Amino acid sequence: MTEYKGKLGLYIGGEWLNSDGRDTQDVLNPATGETHAGLPMATSDDLDKALEATQRGFAEWRSTAPVERAAVLTKAASLLRARGDEIARIATLEQGKPTAEAKGEITLAAGLLDFHAGEAQRIYGRVLPRPTGSRSLVLKQPVGPVAAFCAWNFPVLNVVRKLGPAVASGCSIIIKPSEETAGSAIEVMRCFQDAGLPANVVQMVFGVPDTISRHLLSSSVTRKLSFTGSVPVGKHLLKLAADTVMKSTMELGGHGPVLVFDDCDLEITLDLLVANKFRNAGQVCISPTRFYVQDAVYERFAQGFAERTGRIKVGEGLDNSTQMGPMANPRGVTGINELVNDARSAGARILTGGDHGNQGRGFFYSPTVMTDVPLTARAMNEEPFGPLALISPFATVEEGIEQANRLPFGLAAYCFTENGRLQNRLAEEVEAGMIAINNVALSAPDSPFGGMKESGFGSEDGPEGIEAHLVIKTVHIK
Repeated sequence: MTEYKGKLGLYIGGEWLNSDGRDTQDVLNPATGETHAGLPMATSDDLDKALEATQRGFAEWRSTAPVERAAVLTKAASLLRARGDEIARIATLEQGKPTAEAKGEITLAAGLLDFHAGEAQRIYGRVLPRPTGSRSLVLKQPVGPVAAFCAWNFPVLNVVRKLGPAVASGCSIIIKPSEETAGSAIEVMRCFQDAGLPANVVQMVFGVPDTISRHLLSSSVTRKLSFTGSVPVGKHLLKLAADTVMKSTMELGGHGPVLVFDDCDLEITLDLLVANKFRNAGQVCISPTRFYVQDAVYERFAQGFAERTGRIKVGEGLDNSTQMGPMANPRGVTGINELVNDARSAGARILTGGDHGNQGRGFFYSPTVMTDVPLTARAMNEEPFGPLALISPFATVEEGIEQANRLPFGLAAYCFTENGRLQNRLAEEVEAGMIAINNVALSAPDSPFGGMKESGFGSEDGPEGIEAHLVIKTVHIK
């Protein structure tokens, strides 16, 4: 067993609670399958105490001056950067991604906290024009205690995306990060604690996901739901939230289409897409997955994509030469293998990969490229949350757009063309909350992050991330 720098625990009412009297769950190293440490699981009594604490925290924090909230966020960002090497090591040990990727994640997370620190001081209402003797005000106020649930694929950034806007807007929050990446989340919590955040503003709990979500969302204390994760789980949580008509932000899964037109710079396009496809072993909600390539360049694209993919070095994330680490858990490996086998049996061709690789241990799967995948194959209809690229041809612009919009998902899309008019058309007609044209960058602190259709609603990041934590009140004075 490899112990983390700090013990794993729950953070409730300003105290760290250990495994005494609580069940535990092992946190694993996906590169080896070995156990790091045991994580205590919250009891029903723990959750009640967390709700009581967050209610007290909201009463205190909502009336705290925005400049003071901003100071906590700025200090937390500074601590995150200062501790970045150690936090990145923990993230790699428990999630598997190369350390360089983990450090990049921390850099983005710290920048997001800095942005929210600024936004905390720009929560403006307005005064409406009225006759003398009358006044009408539009006020924006924090919605109240938040219940936040986040996934394991970005163990630092996902937590910051929940804590940052809640703290900035004056809300208190109970956050349940993934049990599989608890160490990273706890280190983020320590940054907020050491930055001077009052004890009751943030609670961090771990446990059986459905038990915790039902407990928190059924409470009259909770005023907002924020979730990052799969579409099926998101729908389940929305049903629970409907009982109290709870304000909700849902960042759900996708199946990112890529439209590659024959006038693009093919070599640059390939370099960008291969690197981005296999980032974090493809375990990214905005990962490009369905590659639709115009007929004239289809064969060259497929060959170039497979060649570049075959050169990717797979290994343990702590090895500086590793370009792609293991998948985060064994169920991910099983899921990808099932999709590959299903597509193969339906007539798809494997250009490279399609197996577990030769690592000998851990949760590894080879970067895999498939062509001629029929639309009926599961992989063309279910999000392949892993290192799988699906390449198909198209002829006309209309056909490409139709394929991009075919599924009920609408999170991220990518388009490559040098035609300016076509770029404008794609921006209008492709159904996705975020579209990258001739690049793969979709996430920045000042831009909203979110989807449409079954990929969710509401936004994180940008001013919209703050707005999602506010309610609007109109006051008419005579």
